[in-house]
Amino acid sequence: MIDNNSYLTPRQIVEELDKYIIGQHEAKRNVAIALRNRWRRMNAGQDMQREIVPNNILMIGATGVGKTEIARRLAKVADAPFTKVEASKFTEVGYVGRDVESMVRDLVEQSVNMVKARKKEDVKAKAAQIVEDIILDALIPPLKKSPSGIFTGEVPSPSSSDDDHELNERTREKFREKIKSGELDERKIEINVSSNSNPGVGVIGGGMDEVSMMNIQEMISGMMPKKTKKRKVSIGEARQLLLEEEAAKLIDMDEVKEEAIRKAENTGIIFIDEIDKIASGSRKNGGGGPDVSREGVQRDLLPIVEGSSVNTKYGVIQTDHILFVAAGAFHISKPSDLIPELQGRFPIRVELNSLTKEDFFQILKAPKNALTKQYQAMLNAEGVELTFMEDALEKIAEIAFNVNTEVENIGARRLHTVMSHLLNEIMFDVPEKIGPNAKILITKEIVSERLSGLVKNQDLSQYIL
Repeated sequence: MIDNNSYLTPRQIVEELDKYIIGQHEAKRNVAIALRNRWRRMNAGQDMQREIVPNNILMIGATGVGKTEIARRLAKVADAPFTKVEASKFTEVGYVGRDVESMVRDLVEQSVNMVKARKKEDVKAKAAQIVEDIILDALIPPLKKSPSGIFTGEVPSPSSSDDDHELNERTREKFREKIKSGELDERKIEINVSSNSNPGVGVIGGGMDEVSMMNIQEMISGMMPKKTKKRKVSIGEARQLLLEEEAAKLIDMDEVKEEAIRKAENTGIIFIDEIDKIASGSRKNGGGGPDVSREGVQRDLLPIVEGSSVNTKYGVIQTDHILFVAAGAFHISKPSDLIPELQGRFPIRVELNSLTKEDFFQILKAPKNALTKQYQAMLNAEGVELTFMEDALEKIAEIAFNVNTEVENIGARRLHTVMSHLLNEIMFDVPEKIGPNAKILITKEIVSERLSGLVKNQDLSQYIL
């Protein structure tokens, strides 16, 4: 059973998405339901768990309206492994290029990294204690008791008495406190760190798939002896280097692999962008050429989306319960141009709305990661305070909307080019001409002066990405 508190309700998921994405309420509702349905499936009776399949989603909308952002934020909300792929990058099996199974392997890799990061956090305190002991031993080597009862150092040295041993221990404790407080972080010490004895293993020969190649490379790498090398570094740097190594030693990688496979199978999200690029507009007319290859990619995608076993270097993963979210602009083709079997595997279809002038205004103002807030944060790092007047934001939104209308509609991405043109001069002048503690106010007049003339003269080439 999955803890209810760790899974948000559909309404709570939409509220989280609203913090970053403006509008597109229907799309948000559908992905929120799909995400909550995972919790419902995992808490259903054992006999029904395998039978409940995810409702994969096909998002249709122009570029820059929020398709990718919805899927990416959804994965963060769910704390789920997420990978984004572009359908146009795949080639049919048997051709040179990327095969469709690679997206599942990418997902498992993401899942392994997530589980490993969490496990490292769990053993961080224990690893930090081990690292502290290693650094202390490098600074003040301990005295060890020999079989004859005499204390000696790690390096052969004159015999020491019990008093020397006590003095050594007291000194070590004093230095331990200094290490903890960071007082000695700049001091140099010599430590042993792992050295990569296998910088690259090549396998000559054709007809070998990606998984077999990875397995052979891993096997050869495992046979190579682990080497260490001495490095002279500061204690602060040594702490970082050793913490990573010691934390990795404390983690059971077999356990990580098993958990990562389960996590990817039950909570993984694969976002397939540009799926319209592999739709064959002339399929019904019996067209050949590139359309044949596109249809081949669709047929390769089909078993993965339907549910199949895929070999990865971490083990076999079942794709039956992975959530697939596909997206495309469908300017030239339409969803019905996809092969019928693939259409059937994306039962939820959501059309995303084109962004309005008001949407642009809200995108500049409301999200937690709004462009205006990003520029304010960057200039704040230089000690400069940047403020936008309300009417200035309205003017920026109006110009971005008009440029999209007159040139090419690239959605919210247009705001990046407009804002860049507006603020480039300021970004260049800081900190030489505009020093720390300066206050910059962006007004409607400044926006009009720097941007409106270009729109009026139809000189829009610099806005095209």
